[in-house]
Formats: sequence, structure tokens, C-alpha cells
Amino acid sequence: MEKTSLSTPLGRITVIDALRGFALLGVVLVHMTQHYGIFSFSDRGISEPLFPAFDEFVRWLATNVLSGRFINIFSFLFGLSFFIQIDRAKRKGIDFHKRFVWRMIILLVIGLVGNCFYTADILPIYAILGIVLVFLSRFKSKVLVVIAALLLLGTPRLLMIGYDRLNQTELVQNSIQRTSEERPSVRPSMQMEKPSFINSAKNNLTNGMEMKMNIQFGKYGRGYLTMALFILGLIAGRFRFFETVHERKKRNVLLFIGFTLGTLLIDGLIKLFPAHNVGYFTFMMPNVEVTPSLLIVAMLCDISTVLFSGALVMGFIICYHLNGIGKYLNVLSPYGRMGLTNYELQNIMGCLVFSPWAFGSVFGNWGATEVFMLGLAIYVLQIVISRCWLRSFLYGPLEWLWRSATYLQRQPLKKIQQNIRVYTE
Repeated sequence: MEKTSLSTPLGRITVIDALRGFALLGVVLVHMTQHYGIFSFSDRGISEPLFPAFDEFVRWLATNVLSGRFINIFSFLFGLSFFIQIDRAKRKGIDFHKRFVWRMIILLVIGLVGNCFYTADILPIYAILGIVLVFLSRFKSKVLVVIAALLLLGTPRLLMIGYDRLNQTELVQNSIQRTSEERPSVRPSMQMEKPSFINSAKNNLTNGMEMKMNIQFGKYGRGYLTMALFILGLIAGRFRFFETVHERKKRNVLLFIGFTLGTLLIDGLIKLFPAHNVGYFTFMMPNVEVTPSLLIVAMLCDISTVLFSGALVMGFIICYHLNGIGKYLNVLSPYGRMGLTNYELQNIMGCLVFSPWAFGSVFGNWGATEVFMLGLAIYVLQIVISRCWLRSFLYGPLEWLWRSATYLQRQPLKKIQQNIRVYTE
């Protein structure tokens, strides 16, 4: 009876679903402009761009508006969803923490399968950090605020760099002692394997996974920022922010203004420092000196993207509750309800579009504008499919699989008349 009652869906806060769908719009567009990290070209080589002026704009948009900001929203909503599940179970007198750990193990498996298609699939990282979130959720909100602040300030990055510098002398001495005979005079040649899904999956699960873990938990520290967003989502849930968001319109506007001004202020501070590229390879290159100004700029960039994401969230919420606009934005709700399925479908389609063993010879040399429009087309197609699917079914395919595996019991999938009212609230 506990399994049945716990798995029965309660009334949904549709703005959360719509916001998740909105976040996935930015995710697919960024990944498309990055060719999903796959670069394959036809025998004709790289063709001349068809829309050079628009290409520049699309790259600017992807870099300065979309990249990092929309995946931040997705991460924030993950922490919020964690709270909703824990809270609803608690109302039924059930401790869901252990069940959530098992849920994260299942998510890890799903993510590893997705990683075969797209090496930067974020779900394995979410699964690892989700387990950490279970333990952190025992702390009071004040403590969580402090932890989130330390993560946003780049504390893990500072600790790693400080540790490296303590060992720098020993590393230099060891490198000097190595004789020329010990060093290979010629680098081993990199043999290109025949393009195939199997070879691509093997690379994604080995070299790709290693690079992803370095990006997330190395000096670049993307994973620590994700953890901070998980915590902020949990805190927002504790404050019942979204349960009253439709009533607190003045608060919504003030938060939007605050996040916007905060973003502009931080961006202004960044310009006071020497220009730095704070990307992943900056922190990984052995010859790049990690200066205090670089660390400050990296910290400010992290804070700026979080504030920018906050402004996007509040702007979306304000528009969602406007009579003339909200009904159109609500079209994204079915997409967001199938967020797991749609995210993985994005990755699979991106893999097929750009891989040399699939359609990479066709789309691999497309310019930024073309792949951006292709991403929009994929997104619109997914919206249509999501709406059609949820007319007959309670969950998306992966959501149903995840739910059934969570409770180790096959969950209902097809809608019956008594369930329709619950899902249209």
C-alpha cells in the first residue's frame, strides 16, 4: 500500500514543468551549436558559411545568453524536485531518503546508457550529486546557504590549487631528474578507429568520461556549481516559493530586477580585471599560470551565470502568469513533464545528426545558423510528440521506467478516466 500511495501522482505545479521545458530549449540549442562535441565533415571539407552574419550572432547568443545559464535552471529544478518528492512522502508518513538514493542509482544507469550517445550527458553527474544532496538535506537551511555560498565562491577550486602549489616543488624536482632516455622521443601515433556506434560508445565511456569528470570535479569545477544549484533548489522548495509564486507578483518583479541588476554589476566587475578565458582548458593547460585575478574572474563568472539564470527564471515566471502570454508558455508543460525522456532524445538525435557513422557527412559542415534552426525544429517536434503522448499516457517512457524501477513494481502507464482530473489540475 505504501508503494501504491507513494507512486500516485499529486497535483502538479505546472509552471515548474513549463520552466523545465524552457530550460531544455536552451540546452538543445547550445549543444547543437557545439555539434554535440562531434566534428565530422564530408569529403568536400568545410564548406563556406551560408549565413556568416547570422552565424556570428548565433555564436554570440549561445556564448553570452544560453551557455551555462539554461543548464543552471535544469540543475536548480532537480534540487527542487528532490524536495517535492521528499516532502510529499513525508506528508504520507514515509521517509523517502533511502528510496531516493536507489532512484539515483537507477538514474546513473540511465545516464551511462545516454553517455554512449553523448559524452557530456549530465545525468551521471546528477546521480552522483543527488546522493550527496540526500545527506546534505539533513542540515538546516542556514547551513545549506553557507555551503552553497562557499561552492559559488569557488572554495573547492581554491583548495585544489592550494594543494597543487604545496606539491609544486616536488613535481618540478621529479621532472628535472627524468633523463632524456626516460622520455619518449616520439609520441605514440593516434590510430583512428573505424567510425561506428560501438567505437563511439567505447570512447565516450572511457576518454570522454575521464574528461567529463575532470570538467566537473577538477579545477574548472562545473560540478561544484551544479551542487550549489541543487542546494538552492532544495532551499526554494523549503520556503514553498513555487507554491505561492502565482500570488506574489510584486515579489516576482522585484526578484527579476534584483537578479538583472546583480548580473550587470558582476559583469561590470569582471571588466575591471585583465581579460581571461576561464574555460576548462585554461585550468588544465600545464603552462597556464593560475593567477589570483584568474581565480577572481572565474568566481565572478560563476556567480554571474547563476544570477543570469535567476533573471531568466523570474522573467519566465512573470510572463507565465500574464493572461495574454501564459497560455502560450504553458505549451511547454508537457515537454517539461517528460524532461528526462526529452533530454535523452535530444542527445540521441544530436549523436545521429553529427556522428560520422550516421549523418555527420550531411550535417557535420553546417554552419551555426543552420544547426541552430535544426535544434529549434527538433525542439518543436518534441513539443508536439510530448503533447500527443501525454494525452494517452501518465508519464513519458523514461519517466515511467524510472518510476517503476524506483518502486521495483510496474507502475500504471496508460491513462484511465479517474486519473485525467488529477493531471489537468
